[in-house]
Amino acid sequence: MDIEISKLEVEDDLSPVQQVRLTVSNEDDPTLPIWTFRMWTLGLLSCVLLSFLNTFFSYRTEPFVITMITIQVITLPIGRFMARTLPTRKFSIGSMEFSLNPGPFNKKEHVLISIFANAGAGFGSGTAYAIVLFLLYILEIAVVNPEYNFAGYLFPTIATISWICWIYPKSVTAQQIGSGMNGLGVAAFSLDWTSIASFLGSPLVSPFFATVNVAVGYVAFMYLIMPTVYWGFNLFNAKNFPIFSSDLFDSHGQVYNVSAIVNNQFQIDMPAYEKQGRVSLSMFFALSYGIGFAAIVSTLTHVALFNGREIYEQFRASKKDGKTPGLNVITEYAIGLILPGKPILNVCFKTYGYISMAQAISFLNDFKLGHYMKIPPRSMFIVQLIGTVIAGTVNIGVAWWLLSTVENICQHELLPPSSPWTCPNDRVFFDASVLWGLVGPKRMFGSLGNYPALNWFFLLGAFGPLLVWLLHRAFPSHKWIQLINLPVLLGATANMPPATAVNYNCWIITGTIFGYFVFRYRKAWWLRYNYVLSAALDAGVAFMAVLLYFTLTMNETSVSWWGANGEHCELVTCPTAKGIVVDGCPVY
Repeated sequence: MDIEISKLEVEDDLSPVQQVRLTVSNEDDPTLPIWTFRMWTLGLLSCVLLSFLNTFFSYRTEPFVITMITIQVITLPIGRFMARTLPTRKFSIGSMEFSLNPGPFNKKEHVLISIFANAGAGFGSGTAYAIVLFLLYILEIAVVNPEYNFAGYLFPTIATISWICWIYPKSVTAQQIGSGMNGLGVAAFSLDWTSIASFLGSPLVSPFFATVNVAVGYVAFMYLIMPTVYWGFNLFNAKNFPIFSSDLFDSHGQVYNVSAIVNNQFQIDMPAYEKQGRVSLSMFFALSYGIGFAAIVSTLTHVALFNGREIYEQFRASKKDGKTPGLNVITEYAIGLILPGKPILNVCFKTYGYISMAQAISFLNDFKLGHYMKIPPRSMFIVQLIGTVIAGTVNIGVAWWLLSTVENICQHELLPPSSPWTCPNDRVFFDASVLWGLVGPKRMFGSLGNYPALNWFFLLGAFGPLLVWLLHRAFPSHKWIQLINLPVLLGATANMPPATAVNYNCWIITGTIFGYFVFRYRKAWWLRYNYVLSAALDAGVAFMAVLLYFTLTMNETSVSWWGANGEHCELVTCPTAKGIVVDGCPVY
C-alpha cells in the first residue's frame, strides 16, 4: 500500500509537458548553496546592467531588448571561473559562518542570477518604463509647444537598405513601395543586428512554425490588404496622408498640433479641438487598430469553437502561458469611453490595467522556472523584490538622464536623419494617449470621428473563426484547415507600428535560415552554437552602442557623408492626393 501511494506521489510530481519531463530532473538536491557571494555579485550586476541597457535602447530608433538568455550564457563561464579562483576560506560573523567559494557553481545559483537579470530586463520596458513614458508625455506637451561601430556610427544607412528609393529618388510611389522605415519595404533589408532583433526579439530563438505564422500574417496584411485599400479604394482618404506613419494628422495632411488642443489641466480644450478639426491617421495606423479589434474577439471565438469542451482548461493554460490578447486596447478603450478628454488618467489606467499585468505575468513565468529548478519560493520572492527595486531605480535614473541630456530626443522632426533617438515606442504610446485619452474613442471610432467603420472588425473577429470551423467540419479530411489560426495571423503585425517593414523582412528571413535550413541540414551546429550566437550578437551590439555613445556621441563627434543620412527615402512621407500641400513634397 505504501509503495502504491509513493508511486502515485511521484506521478503527480511529473510534469504533463513532455519537453519539461525530458529536460528537467524531478530530483532535488537541497544541499546546494543558494545565497552565495557569486549569486549576489553576478545577480545584482546583471540586474543593473540589463535595466540600464534596455532603458538606454528603448529610446532609440531600433529599441533593442536584451533578455536574460544573454545573461545566462555570459554568467555561466564567469560563475565557473569564480568557483575556480575565489578563496575557499570560511569567515565568521558572530554565530554565522560563510565562504566566498562554497563549492562548484551550481544550477540554482545560475537560476537566481537569471531571475535578477529578468527583473532588470523587464523594467527596461515594463512598469517603471510606463512611468517614464508618463513623464515623457508631459515633456512632449511642454517641448513641442513654443557590427555596430560600422552600422551604428560610420555607415548608418546599412541599418535600412531601401535600394528602390536610391533608384527612384523623385518618385513618391516608388519610395512608398520600397522604404523599409516608412513604406511597404519591398526588397528592403538590413545588415544591422539591432534592426533584425528589435521589436520581435532574436529570430534565432523563434521556432520555425512561429516564424511561418508571423510571415503569413505579415505578407497578407502588408502586400495584399494595404495596397488594395490605399491605392485601390483610397479608404478613409488615405492618400491625404503618408502610407505608413504613427503620427497624427489633420484633414489637410499636416501633422496634428496636439499641444494646441490641451488646456492647463492637461485635458481637451473643446473650442480649440473643434477649430482644428478631427484627428486623422495614416492608412496603416488606422488598419492596425482595426486588426487589433478583430484579434481580441477572434481569440475568444477561436477558443470557444475549437476547444469548447476544454474551454476551462484552455483558460487556465492561457493564464499559465501569459497570454493577454488585446488587453492593451481593452484598457484604453474602456477608460476612454468612461472618462474621455483626460489623457493622463488614461495613461495611468493603462499602466495599472495592462502594463502591471504584463509585468506580473513575467514574474509568474520566473516562478514557474524556479519551480522546475527546485528553487525555494522564499528565495525567488526575495530576489524578485530586490531586483524590482534596483531595476526600477536604475530605469528612472537612466531615462531622466537621457531626457535631460540628449538634445531634441524623441522629436524626430527636429533630429538629423542619422539620429538614433527617435523613440518609436514612446511616439506610439504618446499618440495612443491622445487618441484614447485626450480625444477619446467616441471622437475617433464613434459617431463623432473618422473611423467608426473600424468597429466592423469586431464582427470580423467574431465570425472569422466560425467560417474556419465550419470549413473544418465540412471537410474533416483536409487536416490543414484546422491549422488556420486567425488570432495568430491577425496578431502577426501587432508590433507595427512602431516596428517597420525592414524589421519584419529581416526577422522572417533570418528566422527561416536558422530555424529551418540550419536546423534541418546542420543540426549539430545549430544545437551547439545557435543560442550562443544569438547571445553573442546581443552582447556585442549592446557593448558597442554604449561605447560609441560615451566616447563619440557625448563629445559631439559625428561623421557627415551620404552613408550617414538615413535610408534616403525623403519623399516616402508625402501624400499623393490631389491638392494636398506639404512642405518638401510634390503637389499633385
